[in-house]
Amino acid sequence: MTLTDIATRTYNHGWRLDPIIRSLLDTDFYKLLMLQMIRSFHPDVQVTFSLINRSRHIRLADLVDENELRAQLDHARGLRFSKKELIWLAGNSFYGRTQMFSPDFLAWLAEFQLPEYELRRVDGQYELHFSGPWTHSTMWEVPALAIINELRARRVMVGQKRFSLDVLYARAKAKMWAKVERLQQLPELRLSDFGTRRRHGHLWQRWCVEALKEGLGPRFTGTSNVLLAMDNDLEAIGTNAHELPMVLAALADSDETMLGAPYRVLEEWSKVYGGNLLIALPDAFGTTDFLRRAPDWVADWTGFRPDSAPPIAAGEQIIAWWREKGRDPREKLLVFSDGLDVAAIERVYQHFDGKVRMAFGWGTDLTNDLVGCSPDGSRALDPMSLVCKVTRVNGQPAVKLSDNPGKASGEPGEVGRYRRVFGAHAVSSQ
Repeated sequence: MTLTDIATRTYNHGWRLDPIIRSLLDTDFYKLLMLQMIRSFHPDVQVTFSLINRSRHIRLADLVDENELRAQLDHARGLRFSKKELIWLAGNSFYGRTQMFSPDFLAWLAEFQLPEYELRRVDGQYELHFSGPWTHSTMWEVPALAIINELRARRVMVGQKRFSLDVLYARAKAKMWAKVERLQQLPELRLSDFGTRRRHGHLWQRWCVEALKEGLGPRFTGTSNVLLAMDNDLEAIGTNAHELPMVLAALADSDETMLGAPYRVLEEWSKVYGGNLLIALPDAFGTTDFLRRAPDWVADWTGFRPDSAPPIAAGEQIIAWWREKGRDPREKLLVFSDGLDVAAIERVYQHFDGKVRMAFGWGTDLTNDLVGCSPDGSRALDPMSLVCKVTRVNGQPAVKLSDNPGKASGEPGEVGRYRRVFGAHAVSSQ
């Protein structure tokens, strides 16, 4: 395998358009899994996704040229799933299951196109919205975030000399490999790449994935990026996301129906998938409330992905719930994926070793950690907190409460209403 010279590619951005998204498979696997379910149960629901910049001190519209952004978004809209990609999806095994995707769904994917977008500048930020059938707007989330993150990185590096870039990436590679060496000390580690949405760039993510594959061997279980999984003969990793309960709650016509939305999601999911894909995401409206109201059959699922509470506290809460339900936690799986760095992975691994099965999804700290690597000492490449969330469903506002108040999203009045309905309480900001 020939490694790409990232510094040279970065320096040579001389052509008219260097596409950031070159394939519709350059997305997270859970998007395809959710898409198949959404198409089965909710084909007519209209959903809007919106860009949310949590790092408000970074004025994106002053950094990223609007014409460049439009050109990249328009290029992504022009993409289609290729015949080779559809054959791979049809013939490959995922989570030990052949024919994960139905022939009908794959035939539908062959005609798929990303819908139009709305973009405008407001006070140094971009307002970016993707509206349309849920089956289409959902597929904008990952490429939109990847495009903006990479355009920001490109803008910061404009004008840097060839050797300066060489030093930048040499330092970043050394920093990354030092993390790999620490992770090699965890013998039962199960780690996957979850870093597509906030990556520094598509070439850098590819380098990181290839480094993990060599450095960790079988302890590196795969990547959420479907294109990289195909290109590197890796397992595509992913289950489901907050958008599912957010949309179903927004569709609810009563408080009672809203309270049942998180469990209706699980019922629909289990009609399509099983086994190691039966991983519940409990924190959309608060983990404590989710566990308090959860039907007993949820305890029979393979595991949970605690996402916004401190990982050890959240894991212990779920383990205690399993015990209350008469289940052996050692037979269950916890997937940790929120804001992990190597130190956090080490702490969580040591704490739960022998208590429960564990898997780790490593995101921003894997694919966008160039902190301290710039030869001039600049912090301009430090990662930012950028998300693309469901904001409206059939014209109604959507809400996510989270276990971390800093991650709540939605109109303030609606957030207050959801808190009253769910009785959710947030843990301290992280």
